[in-house]
Amino acid sequence: MSRKCDICGKGVVAGVQYSHAHNQSKRTWLPNIRTVKAVVNGTPKTIHVCTRCLRSGKVQRAI
Repeated sequence: MSRKCDICGKGVVAGVQYSHAHNQSKRTWLPNIRTVKAVVNGTPKTIHVCTRCLRSGKVQRAI
């Protein structure tokens, strides 16, 4: 599955995780992506959307 929102473009973010002893290790933060059937240009289509876009109403779900 895609790790990028088709609406806003939110994707994977990389960074550094620090332990209590200040040891560093690389890690990634994954967006909360859902596969939904939505109306795109008047036709139902399956797209990958982050939950922020779903909650804010940027996507009209197909029934």
